[in-house]
Amino acid sequence: MSLSLVVALGNPGKSYANTRHNYGWIVLDHLAKKHGLSWQKELAFDALVARWNHPSGVRWLVKPQTFMNESGRSVGAIARFHKLTAESIAVVYDDINIDFGKIKVTVTGSAGGHNGIASLLEHVGDGFARFRLGIGPKEPKEMDMKDFVLSTFSNEQFSLIDKTLDHTIQNLELLLNEGASLAMNHINRKADT
Repeated sequence: MSLSLVVALGNPGKSYANTRHNYGWIVLDHLAKKHGLSWQKELAFDALVARWNHPSGVRWLVKPQTFMNESGRSVGAIARFHKLTAESIAVVYDDINIDFGKIKVTVTGSAGGHNGIASLLEHVGDGFARFRLGIGPKEPKEMDMKDFVLSTFSNEQFSLIDKTLDHTIQNLELLLNEGASLAMNHINRKADT
């Protein structure tokens, strides 16, 4: 089944723009820009949506505007409207359990403490592809988790994100074009080294 709904998790508002929790938005914005797509506010879904007329069929890029913890509400509404199952959804998001600079693709599992993923599991069910962007480990260790994910990347990290964005997009497009199994084999091998 083709992945026709590409969702990035994040929080709306300028104050959150460059935080670790908005890493998914940074990546999806880059994908939209690469393909000349424009974002439209869809009030019915509480989301920013970009239509992508892809050779394999229409794809929808989505940035829920509900705040992270309610992401599933927005995505669930869009999925129902387009009659899409969880298996046709790819979700791009930050993951504290993966080292910064690494990417992993998975399909099932728990939310791993990520409130946005917990909300998606509640509203659309399991089975969506997960494009996980590493932001770990939490430094300093004693820092509150919420404070860490809502803090901005360091200048050094921003520089690395910028340098690797094109490569990150290639990996995301591999997932979208070839499916989760092939993407897992290709991408996860690199993440484990």
